[in-house]
Amino acid sequence: MMEQLKAKKTGKKLGEYGIFLVLIAMFILFSFIAPNFFDINNIFNVARQVCTLGICAVGMTIVLITGGIDLSLGFQISLANVVCAWLMVNGGLNPILAVVITILMTTGIGILNGIIIVKSHVAPLIVTLAMLNILNGLSFMVSKGLPIFGFDKSFSVPGQGSIAGIPISLLIMIAIFIVGAIILKKTYFGRYFYAIGSNEEAAKLSGINTGKLKIFAYGLCAFLTSIGALLMLSRTNSGLSSNGDGFEFNVITACVLGGVSASGGKGTIFGALVGVLIVGFLENGLLLMNVNEYTQLVIQGIMMLAAVVYDTLSREKNERIKKIKAINVNNQV
Repeated sequence: MMEQLKAKKTGKKLGEYGIFLVLIAMFILFSFIAPNFFDINNIFNVARQVCTLGICAVGMTIVLITGGIDLSLGFQISLANVVCAWLMVNGGLNPILAVVITILMTTGIGILNGIIIVKSHVAPLIVTLAMLNILNGLSFMVSKGLPIFGFDKSFSVPGQGSIAGIPISLLIMIAIFIVGAIILKKTYFGRYFYAIGSNEEAAKLSGINTGKLKIFAYGLCAFLTSIGALLMLSRTNSGLSSNGDGFEFNVITACVLGGVSASGGKGTIFGALVGVLIVGFLENGLLLMNVNEYTQLVIQGIMMLAAVVYDTLSREKNERIKKIKAINVNNQV
């Protein structure tokens, strides 16, 4: 009996840390087959590139845990990019004021998503897909399809600068991951998010205001998305309406690869971080090997599909186990 219990515990640990082992294995493999992959400059370059992905993944993790999804995230980035750039270049605003306006605007979009989803009871997939198209059109209307550049050099410091050799954007991402982990693990908000994603009706019956919390989750996701978008703008020094096109796919892939359930109620910030690193270093490794963009999309799609199928099968297995245990308890009674 003791051996069986030990085997179960070992299997659970391997399941929890398996994705981390995948990251290590991938890192070792690319160190041998991808030119200059292990170079410190390349590592810091990837770190800068994944910062927006990582920050957005924290917000998406929270939304996914509640059982929702936000497909408009990519064009939230696009709109934030072009609006902030337009305000600084064409509007002549101070960069700090432009940043504040952009964050408020993007957060408002997330809150609006949440309100529509909660009040209309329409599936988050449909609501955010419609919002995706709206934001896509708005971003092109603001930029007219052209890049907006020429803002103050000081604006590039967060995206391109470093402290003691460590990219500032990486430090911001780490801080946000820590805050995200604290919210999910140490606050009642986090417990309520998991409760809503696991069983919303039960959460309502226990007195949780599920509507307000879901709106809060979408607003928080959009707030973090705005920070990621501004870091992207700071790094590229150019506001372009296509900057966020398809970015939501990378974010969702990273979250799901990291063990965040697409069905809600399951996931950790640590898992999301590992998923972000896998996506970031995978793209970089394939790029160094001169693998074309379309092949990269195929590989990412396969990885996401495999992760979603694994998550679904795991949930079905757990449900069967719960039913069997319930039947056994009733028989014993």
